[in-house]
Amino acid sequence: MRITTKGRYAVRAIVQLAMQGTEKPVSIRKISELENISAEFLEQIFFKLRKGGVINSVRGPGGGFKLNKEAKEITIAEIFDAVGEGLLLSPCVEDSPKTCERFSECIVNQLWNNSYLHFRGYFEKTTLEDVLKGNFKKSLDMR
Repeated sequence: MRITTKGRYAVRAIVQLAMQGTEKPVSIRKISELENISAEFLEQIFFKLRKGGVINSVRGPGGGFKLNKEAKEITIAEIFDAVGEGLLLSPCVEDSPKTCERFSECIVNQLWNNSYLHFRGYFEKTTLEDVLKGNFKKSLDMR
């Protein structure tokens, strides 16, 4: 699995947004400076995060972005989903007979699917609040 720059930057930006507090909106420029990420790239990422319901925007003087929910309600998977980060280990996980002619007879497919479910489960159980507090799940057993 490879998390792209877009996915990594999205998580960094949302963590930084949360660290700035919930009182006033935070500008892309400020997050860009604090995280050393291109403001233009952050605009693209924030557009997707807003569309995905992770953040909302406030227009006008003093405007910027705020979290749409509390940090304990936002999962890392939700951030990845909003920016289109698939987290797939193999095209075999994507769907299927459409992507693999051997799908119905392949015994390795379940290996890729189970691996994906473990990764996905980890990010679905890890919240923004966990990241802010450094509370990371250390166990590989995700049950």
